[in-house]
Amino acid sequence: MKSTKEHWNIIFTGKEDHEFGWYEEDAYQTLKFVRTIPRLNEAMVFLPGAGSSILVRELISQCRHLVLNDISDVAIQKLKEKIKDQSKITLLRHDISKPLPDSIPMVDVWIDRAVLHFLLEEREIEEYFRNLCSRVKVGGYVLFAEFAPDGASMCAGLELHRYSVEEMVQRVGLDFVLIDQEEYDFINPFGDRRPYIYVLFKRSKMYKYLKKRSKVKCTLSQQLLASLCHHFWNCSNEIFKFSNM
Repeated sequence: MKSTKEHWNIIFTGKEDHEFGWYEEDAYQTLKFVRTIPRLNEAMVFLPGAGSSILVRELISQCRHLVLNDISDVAIQKLKEKIKDQSKITLLRHDISKPLPDSIPMVDVWIDRAVLHFLLEEREIEEYFRNLCSRVKVGGYVLFAEFAPDGASMCAGLELHRYSVEEMVQRVGLDFVLIDQEEYDFINPFGDRRPYIYVLFKRSKMYKYLKKRSKVKCTLSQQLLASLCHHFWNCSNEIFKFSNM
């Protein structure tokens, strides 16, 4: 039986970028969310499962530094060959369901387009979120784009764990405030409809005292309340600034 790394090495060896089921000619849908993040040009950005995504090319010119992660040696080599100026990138060949190396810095933005849903075992999913929570700064942003509950059950020959917004909210816990969400139908290169959910979170200072991340669960209503508190806090700050002008 092939390991996960071997599986993805075979996938990336045997096909050109436009032949992948997740290939998109432009990254408009993801960038629509990314461009709402303030001071992106100053941001350290982490991309798990970067693969051969066109998103990489778009982000290099828009952020301070990119950490590009993939489990596949072949994918990392392809990225190295494509990106001429590597002064703004760090390449990391690593299984994102295993603890990240200590050398990986804290980041301002974590962008996952169609990676998390490949993790099936609970221990892998929990380790993924431990990695995320150990690296995203307070005030940082996390964007997920995963197969929706009514999405395909397989991709690249692998079974998938499909996500609802409610499960995303439970997984990230009260450390993160739900900022935006959208259901999106991606049409793959073969003309097939692939329902996704896009979910954007911000790590809030209000909940940074919650230390044991893996044990924290919350409901969507709790997250909505947290979001309201977050927006109220921002509005209060703006009113205070205006009143002191």
